[in-house]
Amino acid sequence: MLQMQSTVSADGQVSLCLAEVDTPTLSDRDVLIRVEATPINPSDLGLLLAGADVATIEARKVDGQPGITATVPPAALAGLAGRIGQSLPCGNEGAGTVVSAGSDPGAQALLGKTVAVLGGAMYSEYRVMPAQHCLVLHDGTTATEAASCFVNPLTALAMVDTMRSEGHSGIVHTAAASNLGQMLVKICQADGVDLVNIVRRPEQVELLRSLGAGHVCDCSQESFHDDLVAALVATKATVAFDATGGGRLANRILNAMEAAASADATAAYSRYGSTTHKQVYIYGGLERSVTELTRTCGMAWGIGGFLLPNFLAKVGPARGQELRQRVADELSTTFTSSYTKQVSLAAALDPAEIAVYARQATGEKYLIAPHA
Repeated sequence: MLQMQSTVSADGQVSLCLAEVDTPTLSDRDVLIRVEATPINPSDLGLLLAGADVATIEARKVDGQPGITATVPPAALAGLAGRIGQSLPCGNEGAGTVVSAGSDPGAQALLGKTVAVLGGAMYSEYRVMPAQHCLVLHDGTTATEAASCFVNPLTALAMVDTMRSEGHSGIVHTAAASNLGQMLVKICQADGVDLVNIVRRPEQVELLRSLGAGHVCDCSQESFHDDLVAALVATKATVAFDATGGGRLANRILNAMEAAASADATAAYSRYGSTTHKQVYIYGGLERSVTELTRTCGMAWGIGGFLLPNFLAKVGPARGQELRQRVADELSTTFTSSYTKQVSLAAALDPAEIAVYARQATGEKYLIAPHA
């Protein structure tokens, strides 16, 4: 079967190719999935391209199959020592049909079913997975509809769970017009959670307004700070999930949270700022520059990383299964995903296509159909 693999060399080159690999042998509790749809998420690009300069991509052939090479800047290469020389299979999640199963009754019960999985190595024609790791979908659900069942939906649900478990009263979300952001708008409406959406363009404001979002702030506008403070006063949101990572946006959010927390004129002045804890979690890297902080937000604040696997490990399998089932139940409503283009495995290695999906731009999400 064909499988997309990424390799980084010691001299700072990343290569992507389609490799012919043997289909793994099934154990009693395994199933063989014919992968029919698998998305290219921002979280996939780190493994795929390893931080390479997209402008250096060159097409090549490997054993008659398409591939590319690109140059990894020294700064990015320094953090890749653990994968030098390894050919790593790509693709976090996807969906398809179970075409073979081990002898265990639980595996046999999935034969012919459309399932979604989060298991890595999904940019492949086939994938072997333990039956218990498969999300069985409602009858009539297509693989395309189910391709993005995990990364975006579960991350959005994890944000709401984290807000509640840490005692916050509302959420701030950046890059909020993304597929994930649109899901979060719907979740917060259904669950009665106050949400402040931060976007970068006026048309994105209109998109989220059309979904019923109550608070949408455009960070490209001169009024952004005042708009954000007003939204934070209204919602009392004190936890933010930032998809950009670099630059000053996290800093601007913390400063606005402090301004909102200090808006009560009756509160006693303190040179240490308000006692309200303000938290920003960085979960993406749309902005590659250094994260800048001016530390003018008082002394009750924090910045940390946020990763879905870490969240799932923390809440345990029972809660994880509850969240997965909600995704399956609301796949045609809350958790719908849209794609700008569907490509084959070979086309996904076309430099012109990589130049588009590597931008991670809102509305330019790609879907791979491995058998196309």
